[in-house]
Amino acid sequence: MRDGDQTIKVAALGRVEGEGALHVSVKRGVVDDVRLELYEPPRFFESLLRGRSYLDPVDITARICGICPVAYQMSAAAAIEDACGVSIDGAIRDLRLLIYCGEWIESHALHIYMLHAPDFLGYDGAIEMARDHPDRVRAGLELKKVGNQVVEVVGGRPVHPVNPRVGGFHRAPTRRELEPLLAPLERAYEMARETVRWTATFGFADNVLDCELVSLSHPSEYAILGERITSTRGLDVPVSAFAEEFKEDQSGHSTALISRHRGKPYLVGPLARFVLNFEKLSDDVRAEAARAGVGPSCRNPFQTIVIRALETMEACALALRLIASYAEPAAGYVDVRPRAATGYGASEAPRGLLYHRYRLDNDGRIEQAVIVPPTAQNQLAIEDDLRAVVGANLRLPREQLQALSEQTIRNYDPCISCATHFLTVEVDEA
Repeated sequence: MRDGDQTIKVAALGRVEGEGALHVSVKRGVVDDVRLELYEPPRFFESLLRGRSYLDPVDITARICGICPVAYQMSAAAAIEDACGVSIDGAIRDLRLLIYCGEWIESHALHIYMLHAPDFLGYDGAIEMARDHPDRVRAGLELKKVGNQVVEVVGGRPVHPVNPRVGGFHRAPTRRELEPLLAPLERAYEMARETVRWTATFGFADNVLDCELVSLSHPSEYAILGERITSTRGLDVPVSAFAEEFKEDQSGHSTALISRHRGKPYLVGPLARFVLNFEKLSDDVRAEAARAGVGPSCRNPFQTIVIRALETMEACALALRLIASYAEPAAGYVDVRPRAATGYGASEAPRGLLYHRYRLDNDGRIEQAVIVPPTAQNQLAIEDDLRAVVGANLRLPREQLQALSEQTIRNYDPCISCATHFLTVEVDEA
């Protein structure tokens, strides 16, 4: 690709939740503008919730995403329970962690093996990769299957679980129902370890992300159901302070709202969780991280494929501990009575912090609903990263620069659907 004035366009991004495009403008050999254009169809979930019962968001918001329904259910339940002055602990909270572990396992396995690894190995997609690496693809599918099994046993079905509810679960599984998951999870744990070691052998482009990293934190757990929002620049606030710290607006080139922290881009997701919660990982997982050459100083988004594998290990280990110590609760849920109040909830979806806020009236009718997903929060950080990556590689042949740009976006796994080839990049030279 020659220096000069030119425009790089990806008219449509494949496998994105909704529709998107990429626009890069180069003037005098310097990247002048980068726009990751996300076109969210008008799904109206926040509007659909207004006037509904406080018990409804757990089921309705799960339909926002078929890969991360548990994340939406847990954040919604936490916000409603906060509004009603109820705190969930003990075996019911453990079951929430367990079903969340299942979602992390299946989502990370899918991204690593089917969507991201082909980039590093030079394949157009998982089908092409499977011809030369059938055992790897089978391993990814088996890992995903184990995650789905966990979600199904606890949640009633593997996609859009029906068992979670405000206050807990319609029915708590018995210990006898959970125990058959132990052997598959033990195999999955070792498969995740092998995944860490395999992905650590990939070649990673040199890249340093210099934005603020943000994630939930918990005093004693790796961030899944955290209690506070923390960052690499000293932020440490309760979830209720989210709206004071983080502001959304319309960018003009994207129908998705974009987020800033104190006016600047920030990043949520595996890299942020890993850096901010490294010491909360189990000893074995930290040892594998050291062997893989990644630690809390990591800032390279290309290495997030290794971090997702480490998080898969951690999710398997946590699921095993939760099942081993499980004591069936007397009831699957605690009674949550409505009141007029505003509640705040957040949890760590596989792709990052997912925030919900609900205002209820005295009868438990929803007057306002606000949902802030991870991808919208990451948009500006992704654009900044693309600006740096494209700017440093303008002399690459056009096809290579296109592939590198697509891989840069896939580093962030903005959704399950955003990981195949994009449409052809068009370059208009002045």
